[in-house]
Amino acid sequence: MRELYVRHARLDGRSVAVLRAVDEGTRVVVEAQVWPKGAETSVQPGPYTFPTAGEATRFVTHAVEAFIALGCDVRAS
Repeated sequence: MRELYVRHARLDGRSVAVLRAVDEGTRVVVEAQVWPKGAETSVQPGPYTFPTAGEATRFVTHAVEAFIALGCDVRAS
């Protein structure tokens, strides 16, 4: 297993989501940790699996674009 990248979305200084892509050799898994508005703890939807890193990256890119459109600051971590 090899971590490809992590994206961290924040809104008003508060964590909204962390997306982590991991190459497992035969597939790429995107793990998500999400903090719903007003919630004290996070939820972990998924994992989302893809046959290639390119497909996983498209998924994460779309998610990041949505977070930005909602006013979040998204950074690599």
